[in-house]
Amino acid sequence: MTQTQARTQDRARARTLLRTHGETYAEQAGITLRDTPSPLYRLLVLSHLLSARIRADIAVAAARALSDAGMKDARRMADATWQQRVDALGAGGYRRYDERTATQLGDGAELLLREYKGDLRLMREDPHTEDRLREMPGIGPTGVAIFLREVQRVWPEFGPYFDRKAQQGAARLGLPTSPGRLQELVPHRDFAPFAAALVRAALDKQVVEDVREETRAAA
Repeated sequence: MTQTQARTQDRARARTLLRTHGETYAEQAGITLRDTPSPLYRLLVLSHLLSARIRADIAVAAARALSDAGMKDARRMADATWQQRVDALGAGGYRRYDERTATQLGDGAELLLREYKGDLRLMREDPHTEDRLREMPGIGPTGVAIFLREVQRVWPEFGPYFDRKAQQGAARLGLPTSPGRLQELVPHRDFAPFAAALVRAALDKQVVEDVREETRAAA
C-alpha cells in the first residue's frame, strides 16, 4: 500500500468513527458547550466525574443529575448542601465516590468563586491554565486531559488536543497516534468529537470492530 493509499484509508476510518461515535461527552451529558460560565463549569464537573474509576455512562448520568438539581454553576454548587450534592450524585448512580466527590465539588466551587469569580474564562487567560485546573479539588492529570479534550471546541488554542487515552483508541483502530498526524484526518471543528470517539474506541472493543466493519463495507 502506498503512503497516499494509507492516508486515504485513515481518513475513511476517521470519518466512519466520527459518524458513528462522534458525540462529545459534554453533548452526551446534555451540555451545549459555549464559552460562557455555566456550560464551562458543567464541563469541569463532568471532567471531574469522568476521571474517577467508574463507568463513563454513570459519570455522565451523575453530571446530568447535578444539573437537574440546579447545580449548574459554581455559585449554586457552593450554595447547595453537602447532602444535596450527595443525593444528586446518588440519583445519577454515582455512589462509590459520592461522599468524597460531594466534598470536593463544594470545595472546588468555593475556590473557583474566590479565585476566578466563578468564571473559568479567567483561568483560560492564565498562561498556565493546566496548572490552574489541577488546583481544583479532585481534578488531577486525567481530569485536566478530559476537560481540555472537550473544551478545545470553544477554546481552539488548546487544539489539537488528543490525550493519551485518545491516542490509545487511535492505535486500536490502526490510525496514527501523534496529535499532529491525527489532526490531518478531520477538520479543525471536529477535533473534540473525534477525540471523544477515539476515547470510546480505547474503552470499548466493539467500537473498533464496528468501525472496521463499516469501513470495509464502504470500500
